[in-house]
Amino acid sequence: MAGRTVIITGGGTGIGLATAKTFARDGDTPVLIGRRSDVLARAADSVPGAVTYQADVADPDEAAGAAEFVGEEFGTVDVLVLAAGGIGLLEPGPAVDAAPLTALAHEWTASFRSNVLTAVLLTEALRDRLASPGGRVLFVSSIAAYRGSGNGAYGASKAALHPYAFDLARALGPRGITVNVVAPGLVVDTEFFGGRQTPERRQALIDETLDKRAGTPGDVAETLYWLASHAASHVTAQILQVNGGAERGR
Repeated sequence: MAGRTVIITGGGTGIGLATAKTFARDGDTPVLIGRRSDVLARAADSVPGAVTYQADVADPDEAAGAAEFVGEEFGTVDVLVLAAGGIGLLEPGPAVDAAPLTALAHEWTASFRSNVLTAVLLTEALRDRLASPGGRVLFVSSIAAYRGSGNGAYGASKAALHPYAFDLARALGPRGITVNVVAPGLVVDTEFFGGRQTPERRQALIDETLDKRAGTPGDVAETLYWLASHAASHVTAQILQVNGGAERGR
């Protein structure tokens, strides 16, 4: 299976970077797509054979540009990993004295842009380039899609990926392409919380797991790697929760 072209959005940090390293380990070529050129450059230095492309794939023109680059450089996409996302940011932000509903609309628009459009636009732009048979499309969702997280916009935007993935699996199945979703719980060593998480909140999330530990980017990366392997060729339209059983509660 080595020698595949693996497109990874959000590939410069966290889960995306860990995924790139996991695929590169066996000789695949990770193509890291992200918004920040400096972050991509640092990531590429740590991933053998990595290629980078700077783009905000929530923008239709930039998503099209990324797909054109991939087509020119590689032709076929063997694995597409949609790991970009997070607590959405949209510039410029609402005015300090904005009406509550205006601020709320901004928050929800930002989350759907960050977590849904980044996945949908690039997937559709690369849809005809997915290897047939054998292509893999993998979305990174969240435990928040099942039970919320205190940020309704984030959980709702991650949940929106699920029916899209199911529809895509149905459409691409006849081409021998699988489509799956991984939904992590608490994952440390990422930029997700941006220093906002208190030690008490982190411990509370760990206590909810059945194995009493936080997840790591590598936990998620290895799951994505398995889903992209031949061993998972009959697994499609599934959501794999990687959260130490936290969705079950204590």
